[in-house]
Amino acid sequence: MASTFCNLISIGSGQKKLGHYLLNQNNNARQVSLACMPILTRHGFGCEWHCRRVPSLYVVQRSSSCHHKTESCLNRTHKRRLATRRRQCRCTSFKNGEEHLQSTSEVKTEEYISRATLIWRAIKLPIYSVALVPLTVGSAAAYLQTGLYSARRYFVLLASSVLVIAWLNLSNDVYDYDTGADTTKKESVVNMVGSRTGTLLAAYMLLALGFVGLAWVSVGAGNVRSILLLACAITCGYIYQCPPFRLSYQGFGEPLCFAAFGPFATTAFYLLQSNASELPITGTILSVSLLVGLTTALILFCSHFHQVKGDRAVGKMSPLVRLGTEAGSTVVKVGVVTLYSLLLILGLSRALPFACMFLCSLTLPVGKLVVSFVEENHKDTTKIFMAKYYCVRLHALFGAALAAGLVASRMIVERSLQVVCLSCSTQEIVRVDIFLRILNEELRILDVKVFWMSFPT
Repeated sequence: MASTFCNLISIGSGQKKLGHYLLNQNNNARQVSLACMPILTRHGFGCEWHCRRVPSLYVVQRSSSCHHKTESCLNRTHKRRLATRRRQCRCTSFKNGEEHLQSTSEVKTEEYISRATLIWRAIKLPIYSVALVPLTVGSAAAYLQTGLYSARRYFVLLASSVLVIAWLNLSNDVYDYDTGADTTKKESVVNMVGSRTGTLLAAYMLLALGFVGLAWVSVGAGNVRSILLLACAITCGYIYQCPPFRLSYQGFGEPLCFAAFGPFATTAFYLLQSNASELPITGTILSVSLLVGLTTALILFCSHFHQVKGDRAVGKMSPLVRLGTEAGSTVVKVGVVTLYSLLLILGLSRALPFACMFLCSLTLPVGKLVVSFVEENHKDTTKIFMAKYYCVRLHALFGAALAAGLVASRMIVERSLQVVCLSCSTQEIVRVDIFLRILNEELRILDVKVFWMSFPT
């Protein structure tokens, strides 16, 4: 036993070497036994058996061939075992391969983001369409009602709205940084600047400037209701993200966004783009503000897809944290279908002019693009980042089509009246001119659908 153990130490402890050693030991024993073992041979047709000894050379040859066969068999077994282990490793890695490759790609992507890309993401320029669309649609609705439009007032309101949206973005970065939601977010303004206090101070300075501009236009228009509606919109933005409310962490961000940019902001801009101190809030303005609010809330909803893990880690219970990304993709689909269904219902009920329904329906491919992109990539945190920008595209195009439809409706009505005037006699022209003046006054107090019924195109 001791000699065997020493031989094992001398030849090594590998599997292949151990097999060679055992084969050699077995072959030596077999050579000795076979060399001394008699075998029986049969001669002729009889039953007489003779005993003779096997030559030692024959035994050596048989032992050598048996050794080679056994060695090749062990080699094949060893290779099969290695192949099996490799297949098992591949199967195990395949199960988690998608998540591993995804996390690896995320790390590489985040490592090599350029400074210019980070600045572009921090500015969030496409997001400022949420300031442009309510103002444009509200101004178009006021033009439909009164035929009046003030470019100077429009651009002052636009600049003031942009300052308020900048306050929303900067303060959101600050308060998300405080809760830990944006600690690893490279495009966060706080992380890029390195000063939490400076970012917060700049945010509230922008808010003050923006509110002064909005108040100045409201005083000039002599419309108190508009400044109250804008104050309500800014309040929605404050309780959405600022302490002690932070209702976005409870999942109420989308309803607040809908109310702020839809009924509040759009209606306020509608009131401010007229010279009248009291302009009626008709079914048309309520309809367009509903559609604008829905597309704006869709942007906020889709912006949470790539932040689910971070939001869950800090306790931010956004709708996607509660529902999951797969159910969230279904919500996006339902939201887009609801948007175009409302457009059809409001158009057929004459709450919206036919031109609005027609032009907005042309944006249907963009809505389909949003739905398909979210359904295909809701699990890919790298690609789904672009979902909110597709929603911004839908929001901007849908708002532009809505505003164009309102303006076109007014132009069609005026064109129809001009045709009527040209076909009348001199006395009738005077009467029509008086009627046009009455019409301008009536536009202030009557709903748009009445005029569509009175003057079909």
